[in-house]
Amino acid sequence: MNKINQLEGRVADEARLPVPPYVCVRAQARASTSSPASSATQPVDDTAPMLLALDLGTTLGWAVRLSGQAMSGTERFKVGRFEGGGMRYLRFVRWLDDLCRFAGLPATVYFEEVRRHKGVDAAHVYGGFLAQLTAWCERHAVPYQGVPVGTIKKFATGKGNANKTAMIEAAKHWGHEPADDNEADALALLHWAAAQEQAHV
Repeated sequence: MNKINQLEGRVADEARLPVPPYVCVRAQARASTSSPASSATQPVDDTAPMLLALDLGTTLGWAVRLSGQAMSGTERFKVGRFEGGGMRYLRFVRWLDDLCRFAGLPATVYFEEVRRHKGVDAAHVYGGFLAQLTAWCERHAVPYQGVPVGTIKKFATGKGNANKTAMIEAAKHWGHEPADDNEADALALLHWAAAQEQAHV
């Protein structure tokens, strides 16, 4: 009996551990609600599989459905003055590994599929992140899916060409407080993914 009590105590202590700082600088957890006013896509089932949604880029927006809660934030992968261009991708892969050590492997990874970029450099950076992400998913046997930007924006706001402010407002409507449009886009993608999951139940 004492051993059981000690085990329960350790489990309770671990359950109260904060989100590690290396997972996200601005992590935000939002408790799920069963209020009729909440969005139909709000995660409410603590047995639902873990989902990871990413807005790929130097300032990366991310959102995770974990244990019935939506957690989100941003991570910066800017290359330092004396670093090679590949360092951002090494840090990105390490971030993915750290996230999974904390939360476990996701059931599915969703990412914002960008078809047009403002410049060549932006296209190259996005392609690098995408290559690292898909290779990481293949290595860990995690399914992944790209979702067009217009599809995400239309789901969140009703307009496929919604601006950054509209996306942030949509995330706030769901009960989140995104730090910027990158985090808002990742949250919208997470809600889209959850809605697709419910539609196929």
